[in-house]
Amino acid sequence: MRLIVLDTNALIQALPSRSQYHRIWTDFLAGKYRLCVSNEILTEYEEILTVHTSPAIAHNVVEAIAHHPQIVYRESFFRFHLLSDIDKDDDKFVDCAITAGADYIVTEDSHFNHLKKIPFPQLNVLTLDEFNETL
Repeated sequence: MRLIVLDTNALIQALPSRSQYHRIWTDFLAGKYRLCVSNEILTEYEEILTVHTSPAIAHNVVEAIAHHPQIVYRESFFRFHLLSDIDKDDDKFVDCAITAGADYIVTEDSHFNHLKKIPFPQLNVLTLDEFNETL
């Protein structure tokens, strides 16, 4: 079963039921892939979702993720700093993907394209459209 790290911008686009990417959210809930998170990622999800929705919705989404049986928690005790020069806030997703051995990082953030130039560790970055095609 595929293991992915979902960047916050991708999660925001996958949640609305009218979104073309909503299948990504419903397939997660249905257990079709595993989602890897850290406490730092869950905190960011809740902070950003609160800005875009409401505190109650943000809390409910994070609770649904945190208690889902297909969730994989990985706390990185080593910081790789692969995106620090571009956007250090994105490092948490990279660190989680590396420590979990994730198949993909799913994002719409162009900063992650920098990872394609790094030979080791090799990380696969997919856009929402690309990941949707794999489902």
